[in-house]
Amino acid sequence: QVQLVESGGGLVQAGGSLRLSCGVSRRTSKTYAMGWFRQAPGKEREFVGVIRWSGVFTYYGDSVKGRFTISRDNAKNTVYLQMNSLKPEDTAVYYCAASKVTATEANQYDYWGQGTQVTVSS
Repeated sequence: QVQLVESGGGLVQAGGSLRLSCGVSRRTSKTYAMGWFRQAPGKEREFVGVIRWSGVFTYYGDSVKGRFTISRDNAKNTVYLQMNSLKPEDTAVYYCAASKVTATEANQYDYWGQGTQVTVSS
């Protein structure tokens, strides 16, 4: 069983930055990919980005491309989501998730964190 715990959410003004962290309870297989998703009230869960655990490959959703960056620290079993130039429409609960494939669809992910709230004020 893999447990994921997000942290780092909060309230920030538009144009500001936040860094989210996702701690993984145990070392995942090298085939695992770590994704970030978000869900705003009344909306479907949206793909934010993904990183392969053992590589440097990353892929982002169009709405965050160029503003958000995913990285990981294997020694700390932690994945990060650096969010810059935040907009009010980035307001959502952000989730990290683990998958055996590098996927953009939420149903491809096996493990999920509890989520952390990000609120961007205008």
